[in-house]
Amino acid sequence: RTGRSFRPRAAVSPMNAELRLCLVLHDHQPVGNFEQVFEQSYGESYLPFLETFEPYSDLAISLHTSGPLLEWLEARHPEYVERLAGLVAAGRVEIVGGAFYEPILTMIPSRDRVGQIVGFSRHLHERFGATPRGLWLPERVWEQSLVSDLARADIAYTILDDCHFRSAGLVDHQLTGHFVTEDDGRTLGIFPGSERLRYLIPFRSVDETIEHLREQAQRAPGSVAVFADDGEKFGTWPETYRHVHQEGWLRRFFDALVRERSWLRTVTLATAHAETTPVGRIYIPDGSYREMTEWALPVERQQVFDDLKHRFEHDERWGDLRSFVRGGNWRNFKVRYPESNEMYARMMHVSARLAQAEQEGFNPRLLADARRELYRGQCNCSYWHGAFGGIYLPHLRHAVHSHLILADTLLERAERTEPTWVEATADDYDFDTTPEVRLANDRLVAWIDPSVGGRLYALDVRALPLDLGATLARRPEAYHAKVRHGSSGSGGEVASIHDRVVFKQPGLDRMLQYDRDLRKSLIDRFLDADLDPGAIERNETTDHGDFADAPYAAKVRRSPQRIQVQLRRVGTAWDLPVTITKGVTLEAGSSALEIAYLLEGLPRDRSFRFAIEFHFAGLPAGADDRFFHRLDGQRLGQLETRLDLEYVTDLCLTDSWLGLDLRWTANRPTGLLTWPIASVSQSEGGFEGVHQSVALLPHWMVRGDAAGRWSVTMRLEADTTLAESRRPFAPFAQTVPQ
Repeated sequence: RTGRSFRPRAAVSPMNAELRLCLVLHDHQPVGNFEQVFEQSYGESYLPFLETFEPYSDLAISLHTSGPLLEWLEARHPEYVERLAGLVAAGRVEIVGGAFYEPILTMIPSRDRVGQIVGFSRHLHERFGATPRGLWLPERVWEQSLVSDLARADIAYTILDDCHFRSAGLVDHQLTGHFVTEDDGRTLGIFPGSERLRYLIPFRSVDETIEHLREQAQRAPGSVAVFADDGEKFGTWPETYRHVHQEGWLRRFFDALVRERSWLRTVTLATAHAETTPVGRIYIPDGSYREMTEWALPVERQQVFDDLKHRFEHDERWGDLRSFVRGGNWRNFKVRYPESNEMYARMMHVSARLAQAEQEGFNPRLLADARRELYRGQCNCSYWHGAFGGIYLPHLRHAVHSHLILADTLLERAERTEPTWVEATADDYDFDTTPEVRLANDRLVAWIDPSVGGRLYALDVRALPLDLGATLARRPEAYHAKVRHGSSGSGGEVASIHDRVVFKQPGLDRMLQYDRDLRKSLIDRFLDADLDPGAIERNETTDHGDFADAPYAAKVRRSPQRIQVQLRRVGTAWDLPVTITKGVTLEAGSSALEIAYLLEGLPRDRSFRFAIEFHFAGLPAGADDRFFHRLDGQRLGQLETRLDLEYVTDLCLTDSWLGLDLRWTANRPTGLLTWPIASVSQSEGGFEGVHQSVALLPHWMVRGDAAGRWSVTMRLEADTTLAESRRPFAPFAQTVPQ
């Protein structure tokens, strides 16, 4: 590698220090977060911390600023980056590297791990003049196979929580410095970060923190203590700005560190790694920090786990027991939330396509752009959920889908020369061992799962880019018990977000609803003739058919400019044999899906209520520029409006901010219900209701004709004329020559 590594400044001789304290901050904002959140965090955490730290010339810290945040700082506050660069040059700040866009490293392919880390190290070297040797491991999600990839990316050390080491059989008094671990003949240093310090700093008094450090210095002279946690807890987390900055906790803490420098020395991870030899060799079991492993459990087991902890935490044996008590594996978030697996599977598909395109030597500039969008779509924050909004936050979820759709579009542009086209492919796109169908053209991509109701589970609008199927089902969470009981408050004290119980709005207990199925489209149901809209919304109706989640047989019918996916199932409705055949058709150059249904085997003397569920995400509620309307221009209210329409053949959903007009039409008049889907989740600020999607339910009373048949044809069109007038969209017509 070119460039110099971080060189710590000259400091007090290590022989005069009984304890080295490494303060490691992780500053991060997710890809797709709101501009005001970036700005608020800058004003409440990043800038005031830097301003408080600068005058303390005897102190040094290690700082990881994630790629999404650093890009924002470089664009919005370059003066902050320049000040930080000065501290790096002075040896007071070590820049800690990482994967550029903060993915969970165990979630992405090895080629992308190394690519993200090396790319970010190069960027940091260009910006700060120092090549990082340390790595911030996102969410401390660890698997031993990471070692060889980190070593290949020229990383020398990283940080895990002390619970990782306890799960490997060590006890606290052995965690006195960094350890060495190995995989495939390559080695890596690992520092244990203190969970106790994470809960002390900055929530408890400075004296309590110093006393804890003094005890370690007396117990293990010459050892290393590591505090490694989010920089946002120094001002952005609820109530911390007042406590940390206005009331002076941080200044008192720095004063105490200077005052106690006869036995306590703050050093960077680089200094600690250089000055100390490994405590020993270790192999760490798969895991993450303690709270994350609990959140990864199924909700019922979370509750059992929590009950057991509270039952035993005051038992004198708990200190010995807790190292053998573990939660779940991070990868099971993809089981808890199938929507997370959808993002993961899409990401893996794009990554594989990019690797193949690179092998085939397509346009390198377009492939570099596609790689950047892929990497952004790997940002971890919306793939899981715990004390933070995570997957429950639509803007983060949609940002991941958006970048992955854009990467896919760039790959199509690199590989194709024709301006319009259409194709259908089948593969196990979501890793469930059954094939899904991808129906794509130059403007749309429809993802269809024949094995589960023949449903449309994703619909990409390339021009935006937006996945209208990126919905989220409502499901139980362990913390919903607190919502039902209405317990609240942290006593006015500053508390960790893991301990706070705050309600951001009233009536959340009445919003708790759980879904039987994922909120997808083309879900086929036979309902009671006397339809109750409220019961439909509350999931209190009975489906008298067996089509909603059952397998359909699928085949693809092709012509040069038009492809249809045909899905067929022989099932039952009201205990009578009924066959449903539905076809989804896409033409080259079209922004519309044609959806045709044929029901066969219907009795001629009896009518059934047949309904087709549609769910559309990415269309927020509570804004006048997001509304329902008819083709004749009649407005029907904002997108959270509950509509119960009769004898209609069209309904449009407009998002003027996105520049989208989504038009549903049918060749048969129908009743039509709409309602909002909102979840109750927790975030740093507390419990809140979050709008997730809009439901549409066209429903007909169907009766068989002379042959026992009934049919309807619908059209779903994504008109992006307004969006394209703002920024022209021509991904294929302007292909750069090879």
